[in-house]
Amino acid sequence: MATTERDYYQILGLARGASADEIKKAYRRLARQYHPDLHSGAKKTEMEKKFKELNEANEVLSDPDKRKKYDRYGAQWEQAEAFERARQQAGARGEAGPEFSFGGEGFSDIFENLFGGRGRAGSTQGFALPGEDLETEVELTLREVLTGVTKRVSLQEPVPCSTCQGSGRLRGRPCLTCLGHGVRLEPKTIEVKIPAGVQEGTRVRVAGKGQAGQNGGKRGDLYLQVLLKPNKIFRLHGSDLHVILPVWPWEAALGADVMAPTLGEPVRVKVPPGSRADSKLRLKGKGLPSASGGYGDLFLILQIVMPPSVSEEERKLYDQLSRMKQQDPRAELLAAAQRS
Repeated sequence: MATTERDYYQILGLARGASADEIKKAYRRLARQYHPDLHSGAKKTEMEKKFKELNEANEVLSDPDKRKKYDRYGAQWEQAEAFERARQQAGARGEAGPEFSFGGEGFSDIFENLFGGRGRAGSTQGFALPGEDLETEVELTLREVLTGVTKRVSLQEPVPCSTCQGSGRLRGRPCLTCLGHGVRLEPKTIEVKIPAGVQEGTRVRVAGKGQAGQNGGKRGDLYLQVLLKPNKIFRLHGSDLHVILPVWPWEAALGADVMAPTLGEPVRVKVPPGSRADSKLRLKGKGLPSASGGYGDLFLILQIVMPPSVSEEERKLYDQLSRMKQQDPRAELLAAAQRS
């Protein structure tokens, strides 16, 4: 069967001393979580990969004989077992170890190539295993997307129990410190620099900040899934931003210079005379960084609002306006309704 360099115990979230029942329960729980039929789109492809890893880990660890070999040899247990068996057969025939070879390579050389120099023919313990990758979410404001930001990320890192040295047992009994798991979770905070222009759903890779490897294996990586905080003022459309800009009726009718918000400092814009509700004013380059380079735009959508209260003088002015002959603003609506 195909093997993976990821640790099977880490895939199931278990300590090496886990019981058969714990393995069964962990597999069932994760199988429900990662089953591809419960996901769609790009997530389905990712879950298919994880589900395959999960099944592979369960197939080995739920079989006592395979698990024993895996615990001894690590991820390459099938190859290591074959080489060890061949070496023993060669020794039984009286062939000296250094002369025993496969295709011109000595057994020890092949073994070393397979396991990264961590094992020799006479020692199959301590193979280097890379640490598992970690993934977490980080929430950004639109201003942080505009400028880039350094975020403090809190993680729970599993570390070997110092009381039982990671074995899970002490004096023949389960370790009380780690409850027999061999590991404990240690809080860890790191600072991560997130560049400007990241988009919703972007995965930011932080090399070497995942779980520690075993027996000298390199650390895994940390992946940050970027989420954007909802913003009550700015609406995101790709790299463009849309903002509702309230204006008084007379500002829309006569034109005006007004202040408008941006992700930076407010700017002064000119509302053209005769502006209508929902018309747009474009501020070039005032949006977010775009994937193709440069910046998106900021669109101000005009919303004509009425004063919260009307003074007597204002009421007289409105009365004068009402007496002037104007086109019925509802005429087009009424005609369209008759045709529908």
